This record gives sequence, structure tokens and C-alpha cells, in this order.
Amino acid sequence: MIVVKIGGAQGVNLDAVCRDMAGLVHEGRPVVVVHGGSAETNEISTMLGVPPRFVTSASGFTSRYTDRQTLEIFAMVTSGKINTLLVERLQKFGVNAFGLSGVDGRVMVAKRKEAIRIVENGRQRMLRDDYTGKIETVNGGLLRLLLDAGLTPVVAPLAISPEGDALNVDADRAAAMVAGAVGAEQLVILTNVPGLMRSFPDESTLIAHLPKDGLEQALGFAEGRMKKKVLGASEALGLGVSKIIFADGRIEQPLVGALAGNGTVIS
Repeated sequence: MIVVKIGGAQGVNLDAVCRDMAGLVHEGRPVVVVHGGSAETNEISTMLGVPPRFVTSASGFTSRYTDRQTLEIFAMVTSGKINTLLVERLQKFGVNAFGLSGVDGRVMVAKRKEAIRIVENGRQRMLRDDYTGKIETVNGGLLRLLLDAGLTPVVAPLAISPEGDALNVDADRAAAMVAGAVGAEQLVILTNVPGLMRSFPDESTLIAHLPKDGLEQALGFAEGRMKKKVLGASEALGLGVSKIIFADGRIEQPLVGALAGNGTVIS
């Protein structure tokens, strides 16, 4: 079992990723896909007159501030356009993909962060009316049911709260939770960089292998979105996933390369 997280940043070679996934599926390897959508959401929300706003938490993690209007745009882009077109690509390669979000069938249930503590201009303050959440449970049984039916699930990064609110959730951490719930052996996180670099953006500082006990230190030098990926890797290991790979999604055969050990392997 492999969970593949396709990054939402610009530059990821989606045709190559889907071609590699089709090869695995045709070999009989079960695959679950989780995807992001940050770059396209930024572009479309700006076109709609709702430019994105990013905030930094007191613990140093950056995330999208998601009021109700932003949530609806995020759902339109990720669960609508991106999810459907990923399913279309996989279908063209002969994979019977099944698109859904974490809202469908309560695949992902998350606790809503109604107020978040952020740092702005050097000062801490509370930000309210936020529709983001931290995933608490994943319906792995439903995902395995789809796999057993010969379908390849493609999951958009939305969850449902116990109260019934749709929530924006971090796609890297969602992929980690999904990997744990379906009993995946490997989680492959494809992005627009070669892997984790000790000194970003110097690619000569790429870390080829990172042991579990090095993850806390890695949070100190990981930059931007890579912090969430490192956190997701730590969570996946805690859920029983034996190997996590950060790999370059821009190249030809990105998934084949990742499974061969290219990028940063965490185990």
C-alpha cells in the first residue's frame, strides 16, 4: 500500500506523476492519492477579488487564513477543478480513479480551530472565524472499500467537523493521517523541490536520509511549507508508516524515482 501526496505548488509534472501511478496500479499495487491546491487557489481567489492571506502561528507554522468566503473558493478549486482533472488524467492512463474530499462519507473528521493565535508585526493576537481544522480521524474502512472495488481514491484536502462544518486541512498532514488509517507501508510526498535541504534553496545540501530522531532538528531548518511536511512525516511514522519520502515532482518518472530512493527518505 502506497499513499501519494501530490503537492499543490506550481511546477509538479502531473502527467508524469499520473503515468507512474498508473504503472503501480497496473502492477497490482494499491495506491491512495491525496492532493493539495495552494497555487491554483491563490490564483483563482485573486481573480475573484479575494486575495489569499497567510498567517504564521505562534509555533512558527504558516497557513492560509480561511474565512467562510475563502473556504468556499478553496472547496471550488480543490474538490472541484483540481480533483476532477486529476481523476481525468488517471482515467486516461487506464486507472479507475474515484474523486472525493474528506467531507464525503466523513472520510476525514477534524476539530475546527475557531480561534488561532498568530504573530503579526512581532506581536501575538487571536484570529477568529477561521475554517481550518486538525484531523482527528480518517475513515480508512471506506477508503479500503473503494480499493477492494478496484478503484483508486483521490482525496481533496477538506474535512468535516463533528458539528458538520467543512474545513480546510493541511494536505501534507492529511496524507499522513490517511497513510496511517489505510496501513500504508510508504508515504511519498511529491513537491517542487528535490527534497529536504539543510540550507534552502541550495540543492547541494539535500538530505538523502533522515532518521526518525532527526525530525525535531529538521523542524528548525526546514523552510516555509517544508515545515508542515516534516511534521506530517513525524505523524505518519507515529501511525505505523515505515517510510516517508520527500521527492521532486517536476521530473520525468517522479514516483518511480522516489520509490528508488531519490529525494529525502525518512525511516
